Amino acid sequence: MKYLIFGLIALSYFGITSCSSKKNEQLKRPNILFAIADDQSFAHTSFAGAKFLQTPAFDSIAKKGVYFSNCIAGSPGCAPSRSTIVTGRYHWQNEQSGQHASSWMKKYVPFVDLLETNGYATGLTGKGVAPFQYARNENDSLWRETNAAGIVHSNIRYENKTPEDERTAGGIGPVNYFENFKYFIENVRQNKPFFFWYGSNEPHRSYELDSWKRNNKNREEIEEVPGFFPDNEVIRGDMLDYAVEIEWFDLHLQRMLKYLEDIGELENTIVIVTADNGMPFPRAKANGYDYGIHVPMAICFPDGFPGGRIVDDPVSFADLAPTILEVTKTNSEGMLPISGKSMLDILQSNEQGVVDPLKRYVFSGRERHSSSRYLNWGYPQRMIRSKDFLYIWNIKPERWPAGAPQRIKPDTKDELLPIFGIDENGLHHSDWAYTDIDAAPTKSYIVEHHKEPEIKPYFDWAVAKRPEVEFFDVKNDPYCLNNLAGDPDYAGIEKEMKDALMNELRKSEDPRVVGPDKEVFDSYLRYSPMREFPKPEGME
Repeated sequence: MKYLIFGLIALSYFGITSCSSKKNEQLKRPNILFAIADDQSFAHTSFAGAKFLQTPAFDSIAKKGVYFSNCIAGSPGCAPSRSTIVTGRYHWQNEQSGQHASSWMKKYVPFVDLLETNGYATGLTGKGVAPFQYARNENDSLWRETNAAGIVHSNIRYENKTPEDERTAGGIGPVNYFENFKYFIENVRQNKPFFFWYGSNEPHRSYELDSWKRNNKNREEIEEVPGFFPDNEVIRGDMLDYAVEIEWFDLHLQRMLKYLEDIGELENTIVIVTADNGMPFPRAKANGYDYGIHVPMAICFPDGFPGGRIVDDPVSFADLAPTILEVTKTNSEGMLPISGKSMLDILQSNEQGVVDPLKRYVFSGRERHSSSRYLNWGYPQRMIRSKDFLYIWNIKPERWPAGAPQRIKPDTKDELLPIFGIDENGLHHSDWAYTDIDAAPTKSYIVEHHKEPEIKPYFDWAVAKRPEVEFFDVKNDPYCLNNLAGDPDYAGIEKEMKDALMNELRKSEDPRVVGPDKEVFDSYLRYSPMREFPKPEGME
């Protein structure tokens, strides 16, 4: 992926000042604005070269601050990935509090709590550390009561069909993120430094179909469709609807930055912008491939971090908690042992490219995503990523990676819905099959046309069973289509990464490796809607 040359990037609308500005003689404790999109792959910012969307707020942070070209999410799914952010631990270390739609236990203390104890005002708007089940009543005595990202202090929302409703697409949620942030600053913060979590619900699906048409977009703006999709008007339109929602996230971030500048706080605010996992399309979100775990990230701190740099070191979501604790001089006492490593040395460096040669690998993983298989089984994966290579261990290769191809009809004991979710009229119903893939025109097109020879490879890439080991040269194969596992030309790199992965899994006491119950992840209760699936063939 080619990045825009600094000199060609336009100045942002709000005129953010240089991150190389003079430090105050007595540096105040920094504020932190943490902005996280919901389902956005690394390639989809205008800073990264995407022409079919405009992200001026992200671009400004990336240009004036530090852009991380190899940021790897904790998981290709939202809940486990967000769990990694706030605990600094791999999701497999957090029991049910690292799994999708399970319960958040009190013992997994987020760094946000410690910031508040250390004198910070904390707040949240939008999607926090979710989806998790938090305590509902006194019977949930072991569960945390409030969201692990912070407290929602206000609930300012857009009202449908009013002059103030400026939303650009029907799929965009009602939360007015900027106004909630402004309320927090003016009514909650007082004179304290602040940590504020801006969690956009966009670009999570569902989207308004063809919203791009009234948002001045054109299919031809997409220079290249990801190689795991067919290139046609349906897929391009779906990507443009996705782009509309990314721009909505960026718009509210832009307003927050402008407001901080207006009140004189931008210089002393660390701004962190990222996304929880990749785009909600087949073979991206809920997959260990690069478009599932490789996300955008830029960090700017005018008073503290030399800017104008692109850093190629692989960094992990597990590294965020220790970084924030260190920069705010907050002790980690009270949290369980942190697995990530602080990035502060990288952020305070004047170098770019590979800054820390010793930081060679980062790790990610997944278990359950949606309710998509027999007995709510997941598709366990562990990933190790270097600057140039990605190694994936598919722990249960006998399972369907995107979910079972057929489910039991609701309110029946064993009546099956049509295979692949295709009805008698040839129409695909997303909730009937492969339900780890979000409902989407791209998904339906690929499934409905899977018998056509030119579409069959895309169908197989999205839903077919996979080998136990996959290994990719992501520098030259960002779409992860050429599996190099077993290739003698790469045997040395493959072995080194496998050994490094297994060492880290043993060190972090991953139950999938060290036990005692290697299947424990499939036993955790799910508090979101359930589906029933038939027993896989060959099981007694």
